[in-house]
Amino acid sequence: MFYTRVCEVLNIKYPILQGGMAWAATHELAQGVSNAGGLGVIAAGNAPKEIVKKEIENIRKNTDKPFGVNIMLMSPFAEDIIDLVCEERVPVVTTGAGNPGKYMERFKQAGIKVIPVVPTVALARRLEREGADALIVEGTEAGGHIGELTTMAIVPQVVDAVDIPVIAAGGIADGRGFLAALSLGAEGVQMGTRFVCSTECIAHKNYKERIIKAKDREAIVTGRSTGYPVRVLKNKFTREYLELEKKGVPFEELEKLGAGRLRLAVMEGDMDNGSVMAGQISGLIKDIKTCEEIISNIIEEAEENLDRLNKLKRGE
Repeated sequence: MFYTRVCEVLNIKYPILQGGMAWAATHELAQGVSNAGGLGVIAAGNAPKEIVKKEIENIRKNTDKPFGVNIMLMSPFAEDIIDLVCEERVPVVTTGAGNPGKYMERFKQAGIKVIPVVPTVALARRLEREGADALIVEGTEAGGHIGELTTMAIVPQVVDAVDIPVIAAGGIADGRGFLAALSLGAEGVQMGTRFVCSTECIAHKNYKERIIKAKDREAIVTGRSTGYPVRVLKNKFTREYLELEKKGVPFEELEKLGAGRLRLAVMEGDMDNGSVMAGQISGLIKDIKTCEEIISNIIEEAEENLDRLNKLKRGE
């Protein structure tokens, strides 16, 4: 029922992608999502080439399904990772924190499908011209590094502006959000926070439990004064950071304060001093499930809600 161009382009059963979350999106999570019919994605983050190469080798040992690698173009190892994915002929690359246009020809020569994350209509149009196979349009509701426009506002604008498939991201964690994204004209969704709370994700149990316990207003934004806003859950670290922002502390000092904080949260489970990156949808997530259960529940709920809407249309 929900087979779209995204399924066709990526050769997947369901138009559901897993976000490329540094430290959390390892081969364990990616293969769980891919084996469940979606597209699992390994996050390169700021990892060096040899680490990402091992992740690619591991996922290929555990699934024959398509998968992707997310490349943060601001990473000091970005050029090395681009070399790697081309050498390994990874099926799909998603990109963030920059414009992958200058690498597009290399990706295409390696047979790689390229899906950049875009926050604006202008960048969406440009990347379509440069050969992107699809676009991930991410709203400010998402966790981690964000833009300012909401998913509800930006997705239909990009859909109207381009001809390639659009994948909605930000604020989506269940079948209702999935169906809403399709109603906006998207042909798939990307989810991050929901997949953190999966059994396959290696994130520390404290990280997962913190998301599950989060209330509706706990996902806040830090770093707006620096031009690099990040959505995280409130804790001791965010209070300290925001206080320094108010005082006008230089960017370099804020950057130093934030260094290593994501790893502290994801890997060590420090919920007071770590950067607990998570989206506004955290308040909706109440359990930890397998990737297969997460995806099947989303599809089932979307079908149920579509039936309900059809009944309303018929006046039943």
